[in-house]
Amino acid sequence: MNEIEPDLHQLGHRAITDLQVMGANAEDPNNYPRLRQYDAWCRRIDEISVSQGWKDLNDAACEEGMVAIAYERKYGEYSRIYQFAKSYLYSPSSAVYSCPLSMTDGAARVLELYGTDEMKKEIYPHLISRDPKVFWTSGQHMTERPGGSDVSRTETVAELVDAKTNTWKLTGFKWFSSATTADITVALARVIDPKTGLVTPGSKGLALFVAKMRRPDGSLNGVRVHRLKEKFGTKALPTAELEYTGMEAQMVGVPGRGVATIASVLNITRVYSAIGTVCALRRCLALIKDYARKRESGQRTLDKTPLHITTLAQLELTFRAGLQFSFYTIQLLGRTETRQDSQEDMEVLRLLTPIAKAYVCKIGTHAIAEAMEAMGGQGYMEEVGLGQALRNSIVNNIWEGTTNVLALDVLRVLQKSKGGALKTVAKVMTCKLQAAQAAHPASLAPLAQKIGKALEMTLQTTASLQGVALETSMRQITFALGRIVCAVLLLEQAAWSYETKSAAHDQDIAAVTQFVNDPAFDQPITARSDADILQDAKLVFGPNAKL
Repeated sequence: MNEIEPDLHQLGHRAITDLQVMGANAEDPNNYPRLRQYDAWCRRIDEISVSQGWKDLNDAACEEGMVAIAYERKYGEYSRIYQFAKSYLYSPSSAVYSCPLSMTDGAARVLELYGTDEMKKEIYPHLISRDPKVFWTSGQHMTERPGGSDVSRTETVAELVDAKTNTWKLTGFKWFSSATTADITVALARVIDPKTGLVTPGSKGLALFVAKMRRPDGSLNGVRVHRLKEKFGTKALPTAELEYTGMEAQMVGVPGRGVATIASVLNITRVYSAIGTVCALRRCLALIKDYARKRESGQRTLDKTPLHITTLAQLELTFRAGLQFSFYTIQLLGRTETRQDSQEDMEVLRLLTPIAKAYVCKIGTHAIAEAMEAMGGQGYMEEVGLGQALRNSIVNNIWEGTTNVLALDVLRVLQKSKGGALKTVAKVMTCKLQAAQAAHPASLAPLAQKIGKALEMTLQTTASLQGVALETSMRQITFALGRIVCAVLLLEQAAWSYETKSAAHDQDIAAVTQFVNDPAFDQPITARSDADILQDAKLVFGPNAKL
């Protein structure tokens, strides 16, 4: 800590000085990305211009080691915590430059794991560089018109050009490509069998590819930019519809394993979504707390008004819970990347990553909306920044999987592991409960028992359900597990705080007490029958609806 704390302090200062200026420049509507498709002679150029602030944010992130720290691994398994601590400080001022950083991080990891020697020599060093002149960012092109999150319906095809150099030609249409101005991209495509000329349908026919976005002469590498997306938020971030017209690429991994290969990217980008929501909420809390100390209502300021205090306390609880869950997932990520004895950690990480992304982003964006309301009409004013935080955070509920997509991903993990992953998580959480309550049994043991009971109830309910009843309960199960993990981690924090005689130990105990005693914490999971679902369908789509 003696080594990294000064670095965190200087970045915290930058977050409210030069980084804030860069972000404001990028978020200025006059500076939003623009697409120029043709030059004066009607030649197709598809040139995307971005703000100077956006470019400066790239250089600052590079110099701060926002990606590099994770791969330098100077601090072993704790390197990820250090990296994301910096991301936590950088992101709220960055106009969502954390998005291309997340995909660059994911691309670096997938090349580290599955890249060829040539990729590790020619591409990987650029992704983890601290030199802005050397540093590259990566895009991620998965979404297509037929499928959205269902990548099994991918239409883009890959045709082998040269087996010796692993060169392929990609042809297709990518409906949603974030960070379109990145230097490289990873993309899924359906492989054309060189022997038969046929493709395999579904996910089994996909492979992952890496490609440079431009050729050495600066022209686009077989890519046409059809239009920039008009989005609700993240407006400083260039996002486009792309057509591949023979993009030269190299396969990463093996044919048929594209989804499995890119999973290492998704694990990382989903963590970025969770921490991005948490740090946005933290920025909003800082604003509304300061406002509460100054804003007078009647004969007192808002920070002396009981109802306002309790409202902000709920937002503080949401923040603390999300922070604990996000950094626990980050801790697991660091352990799995650096330790050989991490099989249990890998199993826990695989299940908790989609839960963290779904739960933290859902409660976090709701809390940001509440934060806006806590400042009244002034919170609704654009210049204050709460609206921008809300717009830029909502994407985290959607990108890399909506809540329903993530809930079904949790279901896949449960089914693939035959319930083993959930049992492993339960074992780890139970061990944490037992260790934490020993620190201060009088205060923490009753809470640990209540958390344990909620965990057992969730395990029993999940095991008792099957078929449609299980599928339609997965949102409830995902959120129930999210609440339980947060409660365990808050209890662990309270125990640590008590044992170390922290000045804030009373507040840490109060936080877990309030979180666990909230009526929503251990609410039962209500299963839906086939008849219930049919009635829901008729309610939504009309009396003639059928399943």
